[in-house]
Amino acid sequence: MSRLDDPAKRGKIAKSSFYAGMRVLPKAEREAMFAIYAFCRDVDDIADDQCHAAAAREAELDGWAADVRALYAGGPPGRAGYLADAVARFHLAEADFHAVIDGMRMDLAADIVAPDWTTLDLYCDRVASAVGRLSVKVFGMEDEPGRVLAHHLGRALQLTNILRDIDEDAGIGRLYLPREALERAGVRLDGAAPGRAGTLAIAADPALDHAARQVASTARAHFAEATRVLRARPRGHLIAPRLMEIVYSDILTRMERQGWTPPRRRVATNKSRLLRKLLLLKLGF
Repeated sequence: MSRLDDPAKRGKIAKSSFYAGMRVLPKAEREAMFAIYAFCRDVDDIADDQCHAAAAREAELDGWAADVRALYAGGPPGRAGYLADAVARFHLAEADFHAVIDGMRMDLAADIVAPDWTTLDLYCDRVASAVGRLSVKVFGMEDEPGRVLAHHLGRALQLTNILRDIDEDAGIGRLYLPREALERAGVRLDGAAPGRAGTLAIAADPALDHAARQVASTARAHFAEATRVLRARPRGHLIAPRLMEIVYSDILTRMERQGWTPPRRRVATNKSRLLRKLLLLKLGF
C-alpha cells in the first residue's frame, strides 16, 4: 500500500483546508495534487519529528531525495512511487521536489531562529513557492503567469503560516520572524538562551507585535501580486488557488485585527466562510 492510499494519510488530507480547494478539480488533477500534498506531508513530518536525532532525520531526507532521483531516472522509485503518475502526466520538474526537501534540510541543519530576510525568503521559496510551481503545472497554467503566481502566492501563504504559528514554532525551538524586523521592533535577541527557552522568551516579548506587522506587510504585498495574476484570468483551473488566496488573506486580516501581542490566540480557518467562498467561485462570482 502506498502512503497515498493509506487511510490515515487520506484522513489528514480530508481535514485540511487544502482539501476543499482541491476536490473541485477534475479527477486526474485532483489525484495529482493529493500526491504532491502527501509528499509535502511526508517530508515535513520528518523535519518536525522531535523523537529522533537530526542525523536520523537527515538520512530519511537523503532517502527521499534518492527515491525522487530514481523516479526521474526510470529506476525503482521506492517511497516516491505514488508521484509517478502526476510527474508523467503533468511534466512536473524534479528540481521542485528537491527544493522542498532542501527546505526541510534548512530546519534540520539548525533550528531556524531569527533568520535574515534573504534566508527567510529562500526558505519560503523552497517549502512553499516550489510547491506552487508543481501545482500550477497541474492547474494547467502557462509558464509565465504560473511562475509569477507560484512565487507570490507561495510566499504569501508561508508568511501567513509563520505569523499564525509563532507560539507553536517557539515551543520546538524555532522562530521564523526575520532578524531585521525583530531588531527594528526592539525585540532583544542578544543574550537569549539557546533552544526552546530562548525562542519562548523572544515570543513572549510584547514588542513582537511590531515585528510581526512588518512581516504581515510583506505578506500583503505578495497577496496583492498574486491577486493581480488571478484577476487577469490566465488559462487554467484557478478555483483552487483563488480559494487558497481568499482563505489565507482572511486569516491574515483577522490576525492583523487581533495583533500579535502575547498572549496570542491562534486564528483558525473559518470553515463556513471557506464553503461559502467555494460555492461562489463554482458559480463564477
